[in-house]
Amino acid sequence: MPIGDLKGQIDRLPEQPGVYLYGNAAGETIYVGKARSLRDRVRSYLGARGTSAKTDALLDEAASLEVIVTDSVVEALALESNLIKQRLPKYNILLRDDKNYPYLRLTTSEAFPRVLVARSAERDGDAYFGPYVQGGLARRLTLLSHRLFGIRSCNEIIDGQRGRPCLEYDIKRCLAPCVASICSQAQYARAVQDERLFLEGRTDELVDAFNRRMAEAAAEERFEQAAVLRDAARLVQTLHDRQQKMVSTELGDRDVVGVKVGPGGAAIQVFEVRRGRVVERVQLFTDEIGRERISETDARPDPPAAIAEVLEATLQQFYVEREPPREIHLPVDLPEAEAVEAWLTSRAGRRVRIVVPRRGEKRGLVDLAARNAAQAYQTRFNREGAAHYEGLDALRVVLGLPGLPRRIECFDISTIQGSETVASMVVCEDGRLKKGEYRKYRLKAQGSGFRAGLGPRAQGPARYLDDFAAMNQVVGRRYRRLLEAGGPFPDLVVIDGGKGQLSAAYAALEQIGLANLVAVGLAKKEELVFTRDRDEPLALERTSPALLLLQQVRDEAHRFAVTFHRQARRMRDLRSELDDISGVGPGRRRTLLTTFGSVAGVRRATREELTAAVGAKTADLVLAHFGAR
Repeated sequence: MPIGDLKGQIDRLPEQPGVYLYGNAAGETIYVGKARSLRDRVRSYLGARGTSAKTDALLDEAASLEVIVTDSVVEALALESNLIKQRLPKYNILLRDDKNYPYLRLTTSEAFPRVLVARSAERDGDAYFGPYVQGGLARRLTLLSHRLFGIRSCNEIIDGQRGRPCLEYDIKRCLAPCVASICSQAQYARAVQDERLFLEGRTDELVDAFNRRMAEAAAEERFEQAAVLRDAARLVQTLHDRQQKMVSTELGDRDVVGVKVGPGGAAIQVFEVRRGRVVERVQLFTDEIGRERISETDARPDPPAAIAEVLEATLQQFYVEREPPREIHLPVDLPEAEAVEAWLTSRAGRRVRIVVPRRGEKRGLVDLAARNAAQAYQTRFNREGAAHYEGLDALRVVLGLPGLPRRIECFDISTIQGSETVASMVVCEDGRLKKGEYRKYRLKAQGSGFRAGLGPRAQGPARYLDDFAAMNQVVGRRYRRLLEAGGPFPDLVVIDGGKGQLSAAYAALEQIGLANLVAVGLAKKEELVFTRDRDEPLALERTSPALLLLQQVRDEAHRFAVTFHRQARRMRDLRSELDDISGVGPGRRRTLLTTFGSVAGVRRATREELTAAVGAKTADLVLAHFGAR
């Protein structure tokens, strides 16, 4: 066990806060963690085998250990966050938003900013808003920014020296900052500030500002400008009223996080509450949590330990490029809440509190975020995918496996009375069939199950009359080759057949030293599941997700084998005795059949006739072949 080889190094670790990094044999960082006491935390891994499939995989792959000592847990948390972002270790939870949701970019780094649609938020000095769940919404808002605030849409370098404005000014979609006599930089800056208030959801302030300016314009008898400001205020107020957003004067500025953890992964919803109003919703996903933590002893649909792990990763990654609000509301307590709170405070430059509401309106908003997370989970990990993971987890329980059987390989033999015997192997990974990894086999003439030359011709087609021997050969060939390649090895091998076929498969696995692989047999008639450790087969419920998944994989292997067998039979039927003549290729065989009409005609032909058709050398080969028969 590789982790055992590190015991001496672990015993010498300091009892100080810091970050530890596990690496594999290739030198890649595979896990980054933080600790109050490096020695105690890393030493706990020595006895952690069996706690989860993810931990077992980490312990098997870990080949090196590196530690970085820090002055405090807060520094360790910040360093851990940066290292995870830089190295992307595969055993850490990594959140994704899939870049499907666009942002709005207000180019405040420019003297005369524009509003653009962006696919990601960058740290480039510009202001980003979103992401917007509906892709079309972001583009509609850019159009509204031109119409309502006169924000420019061109790519020109603005110096105010242009002779006349473009058409956008004439149709009232731009303030024309390119012409200094029409729009000064101060006027344009005020429009940009209005745009920012609008995108931040501070519509009350914006409407008040419009009304104030409208009154000033009317007092100065600038009635046309006052009318424009009046219409803008009405439009913003109408949009505000149409947006069905949750408002409470008591909620202030805070983020509310909801989580749904399931067998497919985890979905996270972050409600951004500003000035008592939910102004935006951000969705994040990870598929690296459910497969491992949901398979542990905690059988509840959303184990608190798994939720806490997801929440900690969410806070670390979500606020790397965002300024945290004064409060963050979570559904459960975090084990390292004080350290995370201190880290967020250091990033914001002011006090940030992590709160777990227990009742009232605040708890209601947390529950609402959780319901939205559950809906996002169903959308992301659709019903079919969730059903697959339910089947995998049911298989884990029924067969007593240490973890989810993420990779399943299934074998089937197809033959008719031993003729043209072939086999198939299909792969199911994470509950989904991977057709690119299917394999098909022709049975080789070896072993006691092989019999050559049945029928009227002594050298007729080879026949494989023993299904058990056929299964033994195919399984042996598959995993001997896989052993040479170094994997990937399956978590479960499914054999189409009963106890005999399963025993033949295990015999092949034992011969190549892979008897530790778990294999089961699925008999067709009664749909019984045979295992090596039980004398009696398992009779699963017809509606059991485990049985349905096994049937799906078995039926796919059967379909693939039957298709290959039909192809083999067609090729056999298209063959003729001329195919057995060494030195006679497809072209000359075609010439012989065209000239003499059939194999019988070729057999009756004289040497002179054969020589005239295909030449003397080929004529001698044909005569020698039929003379020998």
